[in-house]
Formats: sequence, C-alpha cells, structure tokens
Amino acid sequence: MVAQPQSATKQAAVKVVVALGLVLVTQALFALCLISAQQLLVPRNMPFGVVGKPSEITAEVAAKEGLALASYPNAAAVTAAAEQGRLYGAFMTGAKVDTLVVVPAKSFFAQTELEPAFLATAHKLGRPVTVKTVAPLPSRDPTGAVTSLLLLPLLIGGYLAAVLVYKAAHGVAAAPWRGLILIGYALVGALLTDVIVGFGIGAYSSSRFWPLLPCFWLITSAVALASAAVQAVMGKLGTLLVAVFFIVIGGAGAGGPGTYLLPVYWRNIGVALPPQNAITLVNHVIYFGGNDITTPIVVLLLYAAAGVAVIGWYGRIRPHRDAETTAVPAGRRRRAVIGMLAALGICAVMQCLFATTYMSSGHAPMATNLPFGQVGTSPVLTAAERDISLAVTAYPNEAAAKSAIDHAQIYGALISSGSAQTLLVVPSMSDLAPLDLTVRFEDAALRTGHTLTVKPYAPVPLAKKDPFGLVQALMLVPLLIGGYMSSTLLMSATGRAAGHWRAAQLAGFAIAGGLLVDLIVCYWLRGFPSGKFWIVWPICSLIIAAVAFVAAVLQKLLGPAGTLVTVVAMILVGNPSSGGASGVPYLPAFWRDIGPYLPPRNAYILLHHSIYFDGHGTSQALINLLIYLGAAGIVLIVLDRRRSEAAVPTDATEAAAMAVPIGAVP
Repeated sequence: MVAQPQSATKQAAVKVVVALGLVLVTQALFALCLISAQQLLVPRNMPFGVVGKPSEITAEVAAKEGLALASYPNAAAVTAAAEQGRLYGAFMTGAKVDTLVVVPAKSFFAQTELEPAFLATAHKLGRPVTVKTVAPLPSRDPTGAVTSLLLLPLLIGGYLAAVLVYKAAHGVAAAPWRGLILIGYALVGALLTDVIVGFGIGAYSSSRFWPLLPCFWLITSAVALASAAVQAVMGKLGTLLVAVFFIVIGGAGAGGPGTYLLPVYWRNIGVALPPQNAITLVNHVIYFGGNDITTPIVVLLLYAAAGVAVIGWYGRIRPHRDAETTAVPAGRRRRAVIGMLAALGICAVMQCLFATTYMSSGHAPMATNLPFGQVGTSPVLTAAERDISLAVTAYPNEAAAKSAIDHAQIYGALISSGSAQTLLVVPSMSDLAPLDLTVRFEDAALRTGHTLTVKPYAPVPLAKKDPFGLVQALMLVPLLIGGYMSSTLLMSATGRAAGHWRAAQLAGFAIAGGLLVDLIVCYWLRGFPSGKFWIVWPICSLIIAAVAFVAAVLQKLLGPAGTLVTVVAMILVGNPSSGGASGVPYLPAFWRDIGPYLPPRNAYILLHHSIYFDGHGTSQALINLLIYLGAAGIVLIVLDRRRSEAAVPTDATEAAAMAVPIGAVP
C-alpha cells in the first residue's frame, strides 16, 4: 500500500475535524432551541377575558400566572371570543356564583395550569365557582397534541421536497419548472397526510378533511417554495440555512402547546416563521371553525409568493439561467426527470411515515395497565378502575409504597387508612399520569362519598425550570441526531462509509458531544439538578456512540442509504416508541411492545431514571445500549478489515442539511 502524502493526510484530518465540528454546532443548537423553548411552559401575557366588576380572584391569579386581562361587556361577548380562539380562558363575576371559562382546544397545558389556580384561589377566598368549558377536546385528541403532530409531516415534507428535487436536478435550483413541481408535490403530500391522519388514524373528525386540505397544501407549499428560493440564492449553503431557520428555530418557536406558554422571545421569533403560523392555522380550522386565521394565511402566502418570485427571477428573467436550462442535453434532462420523480417518491414515503408513526403513537394517550400501588382497601380504587386501566400492586404500608416509587416501579399509590384517602402522584415519573390519576380518583371519590387528598411525591424533585418533566424527552432529540449525523458527515468528509479510525473518531465525538449537551442543559438551561451532571455526561455519550456505531455499520453495508435506514429505525420508529415524558403505559400496544428493542426507549429510561430516580430501574436499559454499542463496534471493525468499498462523493453541507430536518422532532 502506497502511503498518502503528508499534505493529503493533514487535509483529510482537517475535513474530519470540520465535519465533526459542524455536527457539534448543530447538536448544540438543537439542544439550546428545543429545551429553552419548551422546558418551562407557563402563561406569559396570556389573553384572558373578564366580565363584571373587578374580582379579587382574577387579580390574584393574573399576578401569579402572567395573564393579560381584557374586559368584555357580557357573558355572550366573552364566550364568543373564546369560541373564536382569541382567548385562553375567561372569568365572569356573578352576584353569588362566579364562572370560570376554560378553552382546552386553545391549549391543554394552559387549562391544566389555570383551572386549579382559579379554583384554589376561589376556595381560599370563600367564593363558589362553576367551570364552563368552551371548545372541548375530543377523545381522539384529549391533550391537543394533534396540531403539533400534524406539523411534522407538513413541515418536513415541504423541506425534503425542495432539498431532494434540488439534488436530483444536479443543483439547478431555480429552473422555471421547479416551482410548479413543488406546488404539485405539496398538493400530493397534503392529500396523503389528510387521508392518513383524518380517515386512516381518525385523529380529527372526517368533516374537517376538506377544510384542512388547502391548509396543508399552503403550509407544505410555503416551506417548499421558500426553501427552493433560498437554495437558488445561496446554493447548497442555503439548504442548510433553511434547515436551521425553518426546522430548528422555527420548530422550537412553533408553540404547539400554546404560543403564550412560550418564552416571549420565542413567541416573537416564531410569529415570523412558517411553523407557528401553521400551528395556529390548523388548530383554528380543526377546533374554532376557521375563525381568526387571516394572519397565518397571509404570512404563509407571503412565504410562498416570495419563493415563486425568486424562482421566477432566477429561472426565467435572468438570460444566462435560460441559456443554461435550454442547453441541457436530452439524455441528461431525462435522467434528471427520473431522478426527481424518484426523489419525490422518497419524500412522499417519508412524509407518510412521519404522519403515521408520530400521530398513531401520540395523538390519543391513554393509560393501559398503569403500574399503581395500593395500601389498604378502598371502594375509591374500585370506582377509579372503571375509568383508568391500572396494574395494582398491594403494599403493607405507605413507606413500602413510597419505596416502590423511589425505585421507579409505580406511577402513584392510594393510601387508605380508615376514612382517610390519600392519593400519591409522581410528577417526576410522567407529565400526564398525575393529572390523569387525580381526575379519575377525584371523580371516584365523589361518586363513593369519600374525601380524597392528593399529594405529589418524588424522590428527586423536578428542576424549577422543568416543572412538567419534559427535558429528558427533549434532550433525546439532539443526542440521537448527533449520533447519526456524526457518522454521516464523517462519511462525507472521508468519501467512504468507514475507515480504520472510524470507531475511534466516533467514540471521541460521542465524548465531546455528550459533554456539550450536558453543559448546555444542566448549567446553561438548568434543565435538571446540577448534582446529576457527572452521571449524565457518560449517559449522553453512550447514547450518541450507540446510534453512531449503528449508523456507521448500516452505511458501510448500504452506503448513503444506511443513513436513511438509521433515521427510520431511530427517529421514525424508535423515538415514537420511547414513551417520552408521558410514559410507556400511555403508548398504544404496538409502540409499547417494540420500544424495548430499540435504543431510544432505553436511552430515555437510562437518562430519566438516573436523574430523577437515582439510577433505579436502569439495568436493562443500560445493558441494551451496551449491546448495541458493542455489537455494532465489533461488526464495524470486522467490516473495515474484510470489505472494500467505492468512494462516496457526498458534499458535507448537503449531508448536514439532509440529516438535520429528519431528526427535528419533539
């Protein structure tokens, strides 16, 4: 074997360092944007209506919760505003009884924050309050997750269509026909998404099929055309910039749980980008009869129109572009057309997969065999089991039940002692289970004539900037992305899917990437207790390394297609089956059963339980990740020694841009 010149070796090393540095920057940006936007979902200047004379209840809650109060002349006016989606709630002062208006379809999280606050304050001040629900959420979407989940296929479908057509057309970003192709694909993608989510999964009423179709078309077209325009101006660098602004930054500021729950700066950033406007448009069409959608339609149309204008300028008005287009030989033109059709076919498949996997796993979380503890006997438990599926374990006393919680074995417990009924809920175990259990058991206690006391209990309290326990689920995204992007960009930098030092390079990146994410989330964003910093670092590095090694093996066997297979396994199948912040019992059966065999669920359990349950219940997750890492590492070394491969000509910017969006999921 002829040794490479020293200059060539140095140049190759520089390419590797630059490629991995780009991944580190992307990973850090993901962690910073996603977590800073969603870790602390609390009302911030939230529009809230008031009717009647000034109320001490409203004043006290507004000061604590961050409400922007707006006066209405009567109940009819404030109810109409709520029905049109302009308010997150309202309070009407009466002569003897006050009325709290809640609007679950506007924001499920806002309702869970505001309703207890108003009822507790009213109870303290001795005022009776009734609760009136406007725009309730249906059983097919009990937490209002459908709108956010719809954003994934629409946003990513539009972006990938622009990227793949650009690539298939050999970089002719602004050919005059490109806009028409993207608009045509947007209609096909919108129709596929509407059919899958509406008729197939039933995530929203079939009566919304036709009103939503033009909305989906507009959203996908706006993203695709704007992406094409930026590519026309800036080339391959434009592809990466669009991914950053539309997917990373725009996705973080989308405000799916409610735009007025976002930090103010994220709300202000998001209002100028397609994702937040898409969320508002879809939400108001599904739940508010299409009211108050002028602004999002105008913004999305402006993006689409600007895209068409730029594509038209570069494709028809500039003479040299016309000359370049007409000069393309017939054979090359035919190959480009075939390549574009194939690219759009891949894009359609990816869009359908995003619509299917995330929506089917998360649109209607319902507990099945939720692990639950019982101390003593009580008719309240029997009554509650009519409404929620529990896997009940009896414990001799409260200390034993709390020990089971400490070991992450149960999601709550009912402690019965004579006439006293105490429900223990575990906010650090699940963001949804405490509320679910509280509602079911309070209803059961009311039906059986018992008094119930609800007490939160957690071995390690949630961080102040993570009151809903969302951070670990959000952290998982940049860790998974860092894994497969590091392998992908190494393949791009070296021109080959593997090399003799590939395993060492990926391991080194995993150590650095894990440290970077840990520093950002722990010390910058304060997303978990600082005392857990040193245990979280090796866990983050293990997750990155396991995914990177798997990706490297698949890329060695399949070439660049191995990246796509990795994404399908880790992001499209693995991430929806992780259980996330809600917990595995809230997944449908298929996703519950497949999750233990894939890295994302094991990664989440290892990360989450190490932070909030002192590492209890993590043995199986740790073993599974080590098996993935060890097996993939051995296979990679063997393949490097025994297999030769052709060069893989992939541009680093292009590889980064392709890898970014398909991991940008909450």
